[in-house]
Amino acid sequence: MNAIDEQDGRAMRLVSLTDAAARRVKDLVERSERPVFGLRLGVKTTGCSGLGYVIEYAEERRQGEDVVEDKGVAICIDPKAVMFLLGTEIDYEETTLQSGFVFRNPNETGRCGCGESFSV
Repeated sequence: MNAIDEQDGRAMRLVSLTDAAARRVKDLVERSERPVFGLRLGVKTTGCSGLGYVIEYAEERRQGEDVVEDKGVAICIDPKAVMFLLGTEIDYEETTLQSGFVFRNPNETGRCGCGESFSV
Protein backbone atom coordinates (compact mmCIF):
# COMPACT_ATOMS: atom_id res chain seq x y z
CA MET A 1 0.00 0.00 0.00
CA ASN A 2 1.38 3.39 -0.98
CA ALA A 3 0.31 6.92 -0.19
CA ILE A 4 1.30 10.16 -1.88
CA ASP A 5 3.73 12.34 0.06
CA GLU A 6 2.15 15.80 0.09
CA GLN A 7 5.51 17.58 0.09
CA ASP A 8 6.91 16.24 -3.17
CA GLY A 9 4.19 14.05 -4.70
CA ARG A 10 6.20 10.81 -4.50
CA ALA A 11 4.61 7.55 -3.44
CA MET A 12 5.41 6.67 0.18
CA ARG A 13 5.22 3.09 1.47
CA LEU A 14 2.95 2.48 4.41
CA VAL A 15 5.78 0.63 6.17
CA SER A 16 9.23 -0.45 4.99
CA LEU A 17 12.07 -2.59 6.31
CA THR A 18 15.80 -2.00 6.18
CA ASP A 19 17.95 -4.91 5.00
CA ALA A 20 18.96 -5.61 8.62
CA ALA A 21 15.33 -5.77 9.77
CA ALA A 22 14.33 -8.03 6.88
CA ARG A 23 17.20 -10.44 7.68
CA ARG A 24 16.20 -10.53 11.36
CA VAL A 25 12.52 -11.13 10.59
CA LYS A 26 13.36 -13.95 8.17
CA ASP A 27 15.59 -15.53 10.82
CA LEU A 28 12.84 -15.31 13.47
CA VAL A 29 10.21 -16.70 11.09
CA GLU A 30 12.48 -19.67 10.23
CA ARG A 31 12.91 -20.46 13.94
CA SER A 32 9.21 -20.21 14.77
CA GLU A 33 7.66 -23.43 16.05
CA ARG A 34 4.44 -22.71 14.09
CA PRO A 35 3.93 -21.72 10.46
CA VAL A 36 4.16 -17.93 10.18
CA PHE A 37 2.80 -15.78 7.34
CA GLY A 38 4.81 -12.71 8.38
CA LEU A 39 4.69 -9.97 10.99
CA ARG A 40 1.72 -8.09 12.41
CA LEU A 41 2.32 -4.44 13.29
CA GLY A 42 0.08 -2.18 15.33
CA VAL A 43 0.04 0.33 18.15
CA LYS A 44 -1.41 0.29 21.66
CA THR A 45 -2.04 2.86 24.34
CA THR A 46 0.83 2.67 26.82
CA GLY A 47 3.60 4.57 28.58
CA CYS A 48 3.93 8.25 29.39
CA SER A 49 3.76 9.49 25.78
CA GLY A 50 0.59 7.64 24.80
CA LEU A 51 1.34 4.98 22.16
CA GLY A 52 3.65 2.00 21.85
CA TYR A 53 4.48 -0.26 18.92
CA VAL A 54 3.16 -3.83 18.91
CA ILE A 55 4.91 -6.38 16.73
CA GLU A 56 4.06 -10.08 16.68
CA TYR A 57 4.00 -13.11 14.44
CA ALA A 58 1.14 -13.22 11.94
CA GLU A 59 0.00 -16.75 11.29
CA GLU A 60 -2.56 -15.53 8.76
CA ARG A 61 -3.96 -12.34 7.32
CA ARG A 62 -6.92 -10.94 9.25
CA GLN A 63 -9.93 -9.36 7.59
CA GLY A 64 -9.43 -5.64 6.99
CA GLU A 65 -5.64 -5.67 7.37
CA ASP A 66 -3.37 -4.05 4.83
CA VAL A 67 -0.45 -6.29 3.89
CA VAL A 68 2.83 -4.75 2.79
CA GLU A 69 5.48 -6.97 1.19
CA ASP A 70 9.03 -5.65 1.53
CA LYS A 71 12.28 -7.52 0.91
CA GLY A 72 10.47 -10.85 0.98
CA VAL A 73 8.66 -10.18 4.27
CA ALA A 74 4.89 -9.79 4.66
CA ILE A 75 3.82 -7.14 7.18
CA CYS A 76 0.17 -7.14 8.26
CA ILE A 77 -0.95 -3.71 9.45
CA ASP A 78 -3.71 -3.36 12.02
CA PRO A 79 -6.34 -1.14 10.33
CA LYS A 80 -6.61 1.02 13.49
CA ALA A 81 -2.87 1.74 13.33
CA VAL A 82 -2.49 2.81 9.68
CA MET A 83 -2.74 6.55 10.37
CA PHE A 84 -0.05 6.29 13.06
CA LEU A 85 2.36 4.19 10.97
CA LEU A 86 2.28 5.80 7.51
CA GLY A 87 5.85 6.11 6.22
CA THR A 88 7.48 4.20 9.10
CA GLU A 89 10.79 2.46 8.48
CA ILE A 90 11.63 -0.53 10.67
CA ASP A 91 15.30 -1.23 11.31
CA TYR A 92 17.10 -3.80 13.43
CA GLU A 93 20.08 -2.62 15.46
CA GLU A 94 22.57 -4.47 17.64
CA THR A 95 24.83 -2.64 20.09
CA THR A 96 26.99 -3.89 22.94
CA LEU A 97 24.15 -3.16 25.39
CA GLN A 98 21.00 -4.10 23.48
CA SER A 99 19.47 -5.34 20.27
CA GLY A 100 16.04 -4.87 18.79
CA PHE A 101 13.77 -3.34 16.23
CA VAL A 102 13.91 0.44 15.84
CA PHE A 103 11.01 2.41 14.40
CA ARG A 104 11.69 5.57 12.40
CA ASN A 105 8.23 7.09 12.23
CA PRO A 106 7.79 10.49 10.55
CA ASN A 107 4.47 10.92 12.39
CA GLU A 108 6.03 10.96 15.85
CA THR A 109 5.88 14.36 17.54
CA GLY A 110 7.43 13.20 20.80
CA ARG A 111 8.93 10.20 22.58
CA CYS A 112 9.28 9.45 26.26
CA GLY A 113 12.73 9.46 27.82
CA CYS A 114 12.90 5.69 28.20
CA GLY A 115 11.83 5.07 24.59
CA GLU A 116 8.82 2.98 25.67
CA SER A 117 6.18 5.12 23.99
CA PHE A 118 5.61 7.92 21.47
CA SER A 119 3.03 10.56 20.60
CA VAL A 120 1.67 11.81 17.30
